Amino acid sequence: MARILGAVCRKCRREGIQLFLKGTRCNGDRCAFKRRQTPPGMHGVQARRNKMTDYGIHLREKQKVKNYYGVLEKQFRKYYDMADRAKGNTGTNLMSILERRLDNVVYRLGFGASRAQARQLVSHGHVLVNGRRVDVPSFLLRPGDAITLKKRANIIQNVQTSIQESIAEVPEYLVRTEGDNPQGVMLRNPVLEDVSLALQVQPQLIVELCSK
Repeated sequence: MARILGAVCRKCRREGIQLFLKGTRCNGDRCAFKRRQTPPGMHGVQARRNKMTDYGIHLREKQKVKNYYGVLEKQFRKYYDMADRAKGNTGTNLMSILERRLDNVVYRLGFGASRAQARQLVSHGHVLVNGRRVDVPSFLLRPGDAITLKKRANIIQNVQTSIQESIAEVPEYLVRTEGDNPQGVMLRNPVLEDVSLALQVQPQLIVELCSK
């Protein structure tokens, strides 16, 4: 997952959708995208008036997905090649692979307020997969994998707080068990309908761009 060192709200304004990069702040009135939806830069308003080229439309779809999941170009290409080699629709396969990333699953379970926070939990070694520590945010989960936390009081308390403050529902391909030590299980591979970004992105346009 790529680290965004600048103003992350500019990413949402550039793509024209909420990417939920700031956790709970994105759900309230303090969300910068809700207050100002023009593209960043002094010519942002004029940019919306100009007609975008076909290449620009395809590129913006890819950038939406990359910014949403926090993936850089080299790793995104790797995921595309995996999706292209797999059976079935390449666009659907691509979104399924991105959803299976460990940092994304930790976020979708509500263990982190944002994907950046979920990535930090993973990279600091606080997340266990099937009882073994995994500190690689890009680790791809498989059906049946169980996600638990290290038994550290402060980490578990922070995760429990994130679960309580989260307003998003756990997707159907995951199940979450709350309690003294929250945990989750991936029941099956995610499909396009499980992706929260599904209604705001067209995977086929990304496939058309990457296949050239």
